[in-house]
Amino acid sequence: MSEYQVKQNSITIGEGVSFTGSINAPGTATVNGVVSGNLTADDLFVGKQGQVSGVIRAREIAVHGKLNKDIVCQEHVMIHSTGTVSGTLEYSEMEIMRGGQFHGVMKQKA
Repeated sequence: MSEYQVKQNSITIGEGVSFTGSINAPGTATVNGVVSGNLTADDLFVGKQGQVSGVIRAREIAVHGKLNKDIVCQEHVMIHSTGTVSGTLEYSEMEIMRGGQFHGVMKQKA
């Protein structure tokens, strides 16, 4: 997923916005605010100020902020230098840039 590629059926949670509940975005979910709950998207982009906590499922994930709890990534997860992922992560491919952090349990899909 490119740094910021918007698809149809996408959602953006802006900086300063808090959302609690479930999100199902067939396109891209861009989070620059705070999301607590279930989030399912084709692509997930978490900005530097973004925080997502809950059950998260996406095809591709790019993390510049914080991602917490139970994460399932079908294809590729990229933890950027400012990104932190905590919890249980199931993934196919993963990259962690220098400075990026992971805390928890990783499980690579076969």
